[in-house]
Amino acid sequence: MRVYKVLGLMSGTSLDGLDIAYCHIWEENEKWNFSIKETAEIDYSDEMREYLKNAIHLSEQDHEQLHKDYGIWLGEQSKAFMDEIGEEVDFISSHGHTSHHRPEDGVTFQLGDGQLLANTSGMQVVCDFRTKDVSLKGQGAPLVPIGDKLLFREYDFCLNLGGISNISFEKDGERIAYDIGLANMPLNYITHKMGFAYDEDGKLARTGKLDPDLLQQLNNLRYYQLPYPKSTGYEWFTSEIIPLIEASKISNEDLLHTFIHHNCEQIALAAHKHKNNSKSISKLLATGGGALNQFFMDTLQNKLGPNIEVVVPHKTLIAYKEALVFALMGVLRLEGKTNVLKSVTGATTDSCSGEVFFPKEI
Repeated sequence: MRVYKVLGLMSGTSLDGLDIAYCHIWEENEKWNFSIKETAEIDYSDEMREYLKNAIHLSEQDHEQLHKDYGIWLGEQSKAFMDEIGEEVDFISSHGHTSHHRPEDGVTFQLGDGQLLANTSGMQVVCDFRTKDVSLKGQGAPLVPIGDKLLFREYDFCLNLGGISNISFEKDGERIAYDIGLANMPLNYITHKMGFAYDEDGKLARTGKLDPDLLQQLNNLRYYQLPYPKSTGYEWFTSEIIPLIEASKISNEDLLHTFIHHNCEQIALAAHKHKNNSKSISKLLATGGGALNQFFMDTLQNKLGPNIEVVVPHKTLIAYKEALVFALMGVLRLEGKTNVLKSVTGATTDSCSGEVFFPKEI
């Protein structure tokens, strides 16, 4: 039995920073297992955050430079982390940072040059997990459901609350998943305007009041009417959501309160639509930054009602589940096994995705 020792790297749309998870991953009796050994969250400098946030607007030349610079930066952070933990690492599996995601146009791009990441860290690298699926007419997202299927099968639903919300579940013997819509992106946007990095435990949101007009505008957004498979990202947020926030005359606390109610209503609609009614109580595993927001979790449980139980795991799993799953995806890529599911992305076929790079002397 081989135990893979992998560094999983994840940077999400909420732009909190880089998540690093040193994981042991192995297959035993046809079941995949994991152990998260060491973790780190590396905050972005204000300059790096702005570069990544605005990457979609950069010229082709500047975008390519950011791709290289970010790849080197990822390599430096990985090397420093490996030196600090002093453990043996087999390879690095990197999600990168999504700068462009328009699968309907055949476009997706993850910043973080794999060759420069390998050169800088001195380690083998697996990265760029979305491009192949998009070339197969898929959404290239969400990718985490392969981890839900292989590592968290005891839950009826797996909900991830990063910048956006996505859900994954089994239906008729297939794993189905899609981006529901919003999670932390609007919350962080509002709290940054207030001078805070985020709303700890949802304390600010809890003091606000619900604005029915804004709630109705949000619930009426066209994206929610689209059938799955579907995915969304920062482009949708900037074009559809920011104008609603900027046009609103209500307080920031009321904005936060209303967005959490909106997020939870959409999640509850999705969960109830796909609930297996032969089970009296279904379990929903909530991870990602939103699961650390107590007001978000309280509101979600209230909207879901008594038949769907929200399970909030240990903080390590909440914060590093995505980095763990990208570590798993790297293992599956090197083993030549499926790591992206057509039932999730809508591609023409399942695929074994990811580019592999070995360090080269510069």
